[in-house]
Amino acid sequence: MTEKTRRIHDGIVGAALAVSTALGFNANPVWFWVPGLIGALMIVSALTGFCPVYFTLGKCGFK
Repeated sequence: MTEKTRRIHDGIVGAALAVSTALGFNANPVWFWVPGLIGALMIVSALTGFCPVYFTLGKCGFK
């Protein structure tokens, strides 16, 4: 994993958390499920070593 890949990963996850939280406050509280699911996925990723964002970035050519 390179520094560039880590920064792209952090940007994607951070943007998803920020946008879904903003939508939860401004549009519909159902959007609060997204940050909860991302948090759960991050816990599972820490335990298993598999992250779908890194997997997708790898398929797109980032190492």
